Amino acid sequence: MATQSILGLYENAEYAAEASESLENAGFSKEEFDFLTDTPYPEGALGERHHSHRLYVFPFIGALLGLSTALLLTIGTQISYPLITGGKPILSIPPMVIISYEGTMLGAILFTIIGIIFESRLGPNLKNRLYDPRISEGLIGLIVDCNESKIATAEQVMTQAGAIEIKRK
Repeated sequence: MATQSILGLYENAEYAAEASESLENAGFSKEEFDFLTDTPYPEGALGERHHSHRLYVFPFIGALLGLSTALLLTIGTQISYPLITGGKPILSIPPMVIISYEGTMLGAILFTIIGIIFESRLGPNLKNRLYDPRISEGLIGLIVDCNESKIATAEQVMTQAGAIEIKRK
């Protein structure tokens, strides 16, 4: 079955929280609805699901990529342009350590910034979800993604909970 989205707009956070409880009582799972607000409410204040983050993965991936790039750069440069000085080896460890450290830190920092952008949902929205500009003016949006057979139930529950308007996609 096709999935549809509906957006309920609420003037009050209590009405939105009541709507989420009513949706759960009507058989909707927490994965089927989400809140859109312009105010940072404490986590769980509206009854939304807990989002686990993966921010700790980004610095590790960035550090590994930065280290491998730095090693590739230093080893490749020293092999491509061999300068034998006083019988010393072509691959010199002390300069490689410094550049490897810097590359590791640069990769970790850049990927941490990228991770913060994506984990905070500030990145590009690949889903074309419903939105109403009045959410930025203080209204609270409750968006429900469910099967077409449940749309009428969701609309009824949201209206009874005090939605001032309901939009369909």
